[in-house]
Amino acid sequence: MRFGRGEGHIAVITGASSGIGAAIARELVRRQTFVILSGRNEEALDKLAAELGAETCAVIPADLSTAEGCRKLFESSLAYSPDVLINNAGYGIYGRFDETDAEKETGLVDLNVRAMHILFKLYGDEFERNGRGYILNTASLAGFMPGPLMASYYASKAYVLRLTQAVWLEKLFTGSKVKVSVLCPGPVDTKFNETAGITGFFKGITAEECAKAAIDGMEHGLPMILPSAVVKAVAVMSAVTPALVAGTFAYLAQKGKKRI
Repeated sequence: MRFGRGEGHIAVITGASSGIGAAIARELVRRQTFVILSGRNEEALDKLAAELGAETCAVIPADLSTAEGCRKLFESSLAYSPDVLINNAGYGIYGRFDETDAEKETGLVDLNVRAMHILFKLYGDEFERNGRGYILNTASLAGFMPGPLMASYYASKAYVLRLTQAVWLEKLFTGSKVKVSVLCPGPVDTKFNETAGITGFFKGITAEECAKAAIDGMEHGLPMILPSAVVKAVAVMSAVTPALVAGTFAYLAQKGKKRI
């Protein structure tokens, strides 16, 4: 199956109101895929839907911070018979672990880990029943190392990375027709830093560049998608660098950012 060749793919996209999620939605529509936009910001979703055109998309607002919200999105989307899940919702929090707000931290875990896991299971099982499908989970380069000053975010993305890699191997060994991939972007020029309460230190690639790399990699069933040469280099370095050393570099990089 190839995107943009008239197969009639239907994709559910979480975290679609801005950033990478919105860019993936635009790219999928460009490749003739119908998209179901989901997130908490219904106004932003409606604005994106108006841009894309009513014939190319639908909006299903959802609060994925609860298991009930995840299941509601899944059940509502089944009316469209989706065969693609872009499991993208998530956010970060900046600051020392002993200074950050506990409620915000647990909210991060609920969205970045719990919701991702629930949707991965629900759609994965549905796609297996249908004998086809694609799942793209959004992790991060952060998942390769400890992340002082963004400890919970880095840890959450390590969970996404390792879970997806393990399931990819299960699909490989069982001959499944369902393809799973994990996207590991480094810095991307989005509102992520603003949400985390910091200004960026490194200049990132554009969300559009990230989206194109993500869909190309997903289409080909790549287990891990690294959308830039810099990200690939850092991923290789982190694989051969002791965790405490890699974490020290991460700390220095995060410390160079400024609170807003």
